[in-house]
Amino acid sequence: MTVTVEGQHQPSAPVQAAYSYCEAVTGQQARNFAYGIRLLPAEKRRAMSALYAFSRRVDDIGDGTLAPGEKKERLEATRHLLDRIRSDKVDEDDTDPVAVALADSARRFPIPLDGLDELIDGVLMDVHGAAYETWDDLKAYCRCVAGAIGRLSLGVFGTHPGAPGADRAPEYADTLGLALQLTNILRDVREDAENGRTYLPADDLAKFGCGDGFGGPLPEGSDFAGLVHFEVRRARALFAEGYRLLPLLDRRSGACVAAMAGIYRRLLDRIERDPEAVLRGRVSLPGREKAYVAVRGLSGLDTRHVARRDVRRRTR
Repeated sequence: MTVTVEGQHQPSAPVQAAYSYCEAVTGQQARNFAYGIRLLPAEKRRAMSALYAFSRRVDDIGDGTLAPGEKKERLEATRHLLDRIRSDKVDEDDTDPVAVALADSARRFPIPLDGLDELIDGVLMDVHGAAYETWDDLKAYCRCVAGAIGRLSLGVFGTHPGAPGADRAPEYADTLGLALQLTNILRDVREDAENGRTYLPADDLAKFGCGDGFGGPLPEGSDFAGLVHFEVRRARALFAEGYRLLPLLDRRSGACVAAMAGIYRRLLDRIERDPEAVLRGRVSLPGREKAYVAVRGLSGLDTRHVARRDVRRRTR
């Protein structure tokens, strides 16, 4: 239940409590996304926090210590919960705050909830131990776990009515999600290897003599730096395409996306400068730099700088 005050929807007390829970989850666990989400007006910020909290639950099941069979059961139970939300069978008296918040958000915004089914499908690929021979194989996985999040977020952001190219906004949001996920994969090479996972395509590993992954020493003569630089170029091309989304959004939604993408672009820059750093540990940005990127995103400065830099690189 909601009421309207001065043109804005005000959640009832139980729904507000559910949103507060999701915002706490986002603030504690969304190490990069939280900086962008804070730039949104309250209603969109709450909806994005609900989406994040549900997505976090799915990811935590996949990354947890349960046996594969138990993970599958938990993921299918989560899909059943999503079906209840989609069918409008979750009300403010439900005991699950994430379900309450997401159900309320789905009533307010045209969120394509099928994207969360795709996320569950992607995490099931992890549970099944899927391997990726080619970039096309990996791209299908990235579309499930990240591209879908971009399209879900677009349901909250909306686009300028009648804006040229607005019909391609879901495509751009999907591509930007791929760019972020590929950056994540590069950043987490060591952590994923410790968990028995290799995401980079086998074709690319072979091309640079890196064997079948990073669970042990690299083969003699391997060109790990060459592999990283190759994937960085691929990620930059995805960012360049995905950034076409920004002019289609209102100022604060565009600032949110620019801040989140800007943080990952700077991570990509660090990885490019020192490829072997990802083998030593997780590459990250200090909080003050993330905050700086968020401020630049609000002003549009960081996005314009990246766009000019990409043009210079393409014309060299």
